[in-house]
Amino acid sequence: MSDPRTLRVELGERAYDIRIGTGLLARAGAEIAPLLKRPRVAVVTDENVAALHLDALRDGLAAAGIEMTALTLPAGEATKSWPHFTRTVEWLLEQKVERRDVVVAFGGGVIGDLAGFAAAVLRRGVRFVQIPTSLLAQVDSSVGGKTGINVAAGKNLVGAFHQPSLVLADIDVLGTLTPRDFLAGYGEVVKYGLLGDEAFFDWLEEMGPKLAAGDIEARIAAVTRACEMKAEIVARDETEQGDRALLNLGHTFCHALEAATGYSDRLFHGEGVAVGCALAFELSARLGLCAQEAPSRVRAHLRDMSMKVDLADIPGDLPDAEGLLALMAQDKKVVDGQLRFILARGIGQAFVTADVPREAVLKLLDDALLARR
Repeated sequence: MSDPRTLRVELGERAYDIRIGTGLLARAGAEIAPLLKRPRVAVVTDENVAALHLDALRDGLAAAGIEMTALTLPAGEATKSWPHFTRTVEWLLEQKVERRDVVVAFGGGVIGDLAGFAAAVLRRGVRFVQIPTSLLAQVDSSVGGKTGINVAAGKNLVGAFHQPSLVLADIDVLGTLTPRDFLAGYGEVVKYGLLGDEAFFDWLEEMGPKLAAGDIEARIAAVTRACEMKAEIVARDETEQGDRALLNLGHTFCHALEAATGYSDRLFHGEGVAVGCALAFELSARLGLCAQEAPSRVRAHLRDMSMKVDLADIPGDLPDAEGLLALMAQDKKVVDGQLRFILARGIGQAFVTADVPREAVLKLLDDALLARR
């Protein structure tokens, strides 16, 4: 086990470290102990993560004399809901979690978002630590303080900005992901190259297969670069007034597709991001913003990684183009009734705009739906 890499998210008095490396569950107690006023933590996790890793976390905390209580929730996107949020908050109160205590979010993006939101509202704000166990959570959702739940009207429409006090990204844990789960997370990794670092995308084109095959050093390098980029953007724009919206590349399409598939196993979030990035680059090319070579290259790499790329890759029925556009209109990126898109002038050159003709989006979706037949 080598020493973990440390990145700092610079947010003044709310600044915190991201630790990336192997063996971090075993040393979780030593990492978290400096944050604690008393030697106990309340852990929120899901059934899949609990079965695989909860004992290792308990042992890692116990090594530093820290006691742990845990709430285990069902796995899956449907857990990011009012009933499970209510259950989590009430459980934390039953555990007599005080304002000076620490809640640990131990799981993927669903658990991180849900437990973080519970910590944000509990006693008007309790500190929490993110221990992300999926690739998607390690490179994206665990960093930056976005927390929340899904509601009938759409994804992540209820929540709060609440920064963690520490993020521990143990690369070893990624070894227990299914290939589909790993590749879903890879959708968010590719996004960082596409939005602001063409050299990183070049590297991914070469190293992506090694990442998928389990190369630890390649995984550490990819998670580190993604977190560096996110930390820089969050430090500049914590509450998404400007630059931070770039992190939503592919997400406007993705969130509509997730709603259309009922937040189910038909489409994982990271898969939707990959499809959404391909659509965003295709739309950019159609609007004359970038050469057709860019979306072709994006699609080629996603295909090389055996990922979902097109609407045709999503099983089951989908709404028509008007229906999908209506779902997109519920997106949080709507400002003054106008839908904002993240488009690109090329790989690594994303920007935010509201100047997108409705007809162009409808035509894109129509064509994509036609290809499913």
